Amino acid sequence: MANLLIPSFILPVLLIILSSFSYTVNLVGARQLFETPLPEIPKPKLPDHPPLPKVELPPKPELPELPKPELPKIPEVPKPELPKVPELPAVPHLPDLPKPTLPKDFPVIPTHSTTDP
Repeated sequence: MANLLIPSFILPVLLIILSSFSYTVNLVGARQLFETPLPEIPKPKLPDHPPLPKVELPPKPELPELPKPELPKIPEVPKPELPKVPELPAVPHLPDLPKPTLPKDFPVIPTHSTTDP
């Protein structure tokens, strides 16, 4: 019994590719529509209208000035007294540790060489 191991996305991709072969676009027709000159349309003569009368508007009414509202005074709130924080005991000073020094000559680590048989 034969078993085909084809990924599942191959069939939709194949259908999209095959359907794109039958799709054609008529770009030449669009270019011909863009390049064809349009006929000149004569402008009609508009009738002369008498000028509109100037409208006189009544004067703008003035609003009376409003007094500024006075805001009530906010009473001051006394600050609460904070409890005293106990002091921590002093940490004893630790002696400085000596810094380690590296040896001047490092031992050579043998490596595998491909040139020696």
